[in-house]
Formats: sequence, C-alpha cells, structure tokens
Amino acid sequence: MADPDLSSPLLPSQPSDPPHLILTVHDSVSHNNNNSNNRESCINHNRQNYHHNSGNSIIVSSRENPYEFLGSKGLEVCGSSTVDPFLNKTGRIEGLYEWFKLVVCLPIAAVRLVLFGVCLLIGFLATKVALHGWKDKQSPMPVWRSRIMWITRISARCILFSFGYHWIRRKGKPVPREIAPIVVSNHVSYIEPIFYFYELFPTIVAAESHDSIPFVGTIIRAMQVIYVNRFSPPSRKHAVNEIKRKASCDRFPRVLLFPEGTTTNGRILMSFQLGAFLPGYPIQPVIVRYPHVHFDQSWGNISLAKLMFRMFTQFHNFMEVEYLPVVSPLTNQKESAVHFAKRTSHALASGLNVIQTSHSYGDLMLLMKAIESKQEKPSSYMVEMAKVQSLFHISSLEAVDFLDKFLLMNPNPSGCVKFHDFLKVLRLKACTLSEEMFSFIDVEKSGTITFKQFLFGSAHVMKLPLFRQACELAFAECKTGGNDYILEHELENLIRPAIPDLNADEVHELFNLFDSDSDGEISKDDFNTCLRKNPLLIALFIPCLLQKGLPETCDRMLEEVV
Repeated sequence: MADPDLSSPLLPSQPSDPPHLILTVHDSVSHNNNNSNNRESCINHNRQNYHHNSGNSIIVSSRENPYEFLGSKGLEVCGSSTVDPFLNKTGRIEGLYEWFKLVVCLPIAAVRLVLFGVCLLIGFLATKVALHGWKDKQSPMPVWRSRIMWITRISARCILFSFGYHWIRRKGKPVPREIAPIVVSNHVSYIEPIFYFYELFPTIVAAESHDSIPFVGTIIRAMQVIYVNRFSPPSRKHAVNEIKRKASCDRFPRVLLFPEGTTTNGRILMSFQLGAFLPGYPIQPVIVRYPHVHFDQSWGNISLAKLMFRMFTQFHNFMEVEYLPVVSPLTNQKESAVHFAKRTSHALASGLNVIQTSHSYGDLMLLMKAIESKQEKPSSYMVEMAKVQSLFHISSLEAVDFLDKFLLMNPNPSGCVKFHDFLKVLRLKACTLSEEMFSFIDVEKSGTITFKQFLFGSAHVMKLPLFRQACELAFAECKTGGNDYILEHELENLIRPAIPDLNADEVHELFNLFDSDSDGEISKDDFNTCLRKNPLLIALFIPCLLQKGLPETCDRMLEEVV
C-alpha cells in the first residue's frame, strides 16, 4: 500500500456517502421588514419538511408545523427505555418447588409472624419509654435515651430474623461519623431501613406520611427523622437545611438517605435526588444486594402484604451489604451538587454492576396510574421523568395530569391513541389544523401516538419562548367590550379562522373545556389554566394572532421568530 501524503484524506469518500445538505438563504427575507403580512409569508416560506433519525431520537419538522409561530423548530422525542426499574420478576408463585416450599413453610411462617409481632411490640414499648418526657426533639437525643433505644435496635435485628435473614453478609465497614456524616444507599426493599436502624441508628429522611404508620411512626420519630414533602419546594428546602444542620453536629447520628427516592428491583440505579449532596459533606455509599434464585425480594410492583408473606415462607433470604469508600466533594474546585451526585451514583452503579437510568419517583406515579386504569402494558407509560423534568421543567404531578388526559383518549392494548380519540378528548373536529397538531406529535408517522409523544409534545409547546405571551395576547384579543371574561360567541369569533366550519355544538364543547367552573364565561384564570392543561390548543389562536392587527408586543414576538 502506498504511503499517504499529508494532503491525502484519512478516510476516502465512498460512493454511498449521502449528499451534502445545502441551505439557501433568500435575500427577500429582510431583517428590517416591519410588515406583518411579509413576516407571515416569511414564516410560511421557511417551513421545511424533514425527518431525521439520529441515534435513539426522532426529530420531525412538518411543513405544516402549527407551533412554528411560537418558536418551535420541530419536536424531538427520545427513544423509549425498555427497562422497567420496578418489575418484580417473581410476583407470582410458579413451579412445583415454589408451591412445595410454601406448603412446608406455612407452619414456620406462623411462628415467624408471631416473632415479628412480639419484637415489634417490644421495640415500640421501649421506644415509648425512650421518648417519654422528651420535649426538645430539635436537639440530639440524650445518651441515656439512646441506650434504651438499643432494646428497639435488637428487636429490629430479631424482626430481620423473622423475615428469614438469619445471617447478613457484610463487606467493608462504616467509617467513623466524623469522616462521613452522610450515608447513601440504593433502595430495593423495606428491609434496608430496618437493617440500617439496627446497624447505624441513623437520622433518616422520610415522607411525611410515614409518621402515621402504626408502631413504625413512633420508632422513626426516635431516629429524629427529617420529614419532607417531595412535592413542596419549601418542605424540600427545609429538609436540606435540616440535613446540613444535623450532619454538621457530631452529637447527632449520621444522616441516612435513599437518593433514588423510592424502591426499585435492584437491577438498575435510578436518578438521584440532590438532598444528600447539597450540604457538601463527605458521603459513604453503601450497596445492598439480595441474591436469589426463586424469589425476588424487591418491593417493586408487588404489594407489601404479599412480599411479607413470601418472605415468611422462605427457608432463608440472602442479603449482602457492602460499604464503599467515602466520596468527598472536590476541594480543588467548586463542585456542584449535580456533579457530586453523579460521581456518587457512578460509584454505586459500578459496585452493583448495573446500568443507570433517568427514571425517578415520577415514573412510579405514572406506573401506578396506568395499573390503576388497568392498562395491559403499564410499564410503557414510564418516560424517565428525571430527563423530562430536566428538558421541560415540568413536575411529576403535571406529568400525571397529562397521563389522565391521555388515558381519556382510550389507548389500545399497546398504549397507542388514534386520531379520532385524540380529537374527541381535545373537543376538536377533523380538519387541516387538527391533522397538523396530531402529525406534530406523531413523530414516527404511524397514525397513532404514545403517551411519551403526547407528553413531550405538550411539554415542548409549553416551554416554547412565546407560549406564555401568546396566551396573554389570545385572551386580550378574545374579550371585547371592556369585559374581563370571554363569552361563547367571542371565543367562536377567535377560533373560526383556524377551524372555519365549526358548528354551534362543537363551539359549545370547546367553550365548556375552557370554562372550567361552568359559570358561562371564561375568566383569564380559566383561559390560562385550560391552555396549561391542554397546551396543544394554543394552535387554535395562532391564525388570529397572525392576521389581526396586534399591539407592539406581538410585533416584537414576530421579529424574534423571524
């Protein structure tokens, strides 16, 4: 082979190489053109029709993109993950061996249940004694009260024994509290909190609902629990401050957090919440494994009662705990909590030898909603909520609201919705505009849409730079006569340019959708609330915003888009 010279390309071009993409810039599109009609024709002229597949993402920019006026360049929907982080693979009792073992272990299960009840009662009574008369619960627990809690800690170990954890294999040791005041662990079952209570007696971060659990609520209060409402920003901020306060004082126990925020099946590691990493203290990661052959001990999509029964009817349940080296925040540079969390999660994932995903507690909420509505493939409704929140800044509760809307569209067994069902829920009729709206979401051009496509499409429109301004201007254009509300005929006049052949019943249906309080008029709150819940409907008002004379604010909006 001849030696290539310096001017020779390293990779010679192949005949099959795709042609270069050539973009033509037309001089007729002038930056100084202030005529609104010219701007509109410019917008229409620059609508391109392309369909590009890159990696696991599909990007579509339709020639009739109804949201281009708001700054949309096309919808991108990431490829769906095939991983179900909550699936318990042995949820059903199957096989001759499993049934034989269950029958043989039933007498043993009865004894274990009695042992469990007695140990829980003893631990509860000891905790009541330790807490009796203690009023200053914001300060560290006095030593003598902590010594009484050893009775509860021994009871916790006996409870683990009753569940079949006769011995627990440990690797490594917990470092002293002054070295790493915070411990984080993967979360697979309700067993880990019991184990850590016995092993470390830490302060934990838990949902407010845990306080009302009989017996258990009293015991976790003795751990000086930090309660948090995951859906309340003030509550989350308070929890972070409490973590920092208790981690900074050696008189408090170390702080234990499960940064995934919920239990998984242990075969993946979900995205981490940042509460453990915001204070900036060294952290010791801990790995928990449950080796098994016939019985998956994870608390995923299986009820607590069933999981406890299966544990009681096992000869022995295996559990392994591995204490990993301490992960400290970088001292030579200012490290963000996000980067600190990524380094820690990587250490846990490497130790577990599992993949990391962008699933979060929000995906569990979506899964439970799909199960509740008896969908045949409930796992197909998970969207990796951590990624969605990062891209679109919508909450898990908003995603669940969008799922409620999607489920009203009567998805088929594979979780897909057809065009006519899409129209029915959004109170639209088949027309050019509604076809464009559906096509915008249907990035695969299959004639159906999935929940992920519907969620991404809705969230994408809400995040567009001009969405909020468009809502404000549409309401201002709708109301006439100086009123602060919209009547039915005013709404009809505004949306008729978008759907010319609407009949009276169809207008009334749309009016009822906007009139959430059914008082016969659409207030500004009604209008904005409806568009936040149904952001795709903003397309109904775009023809009016383009065609009518609008104030200077809209002119600036058009100039920004152009």
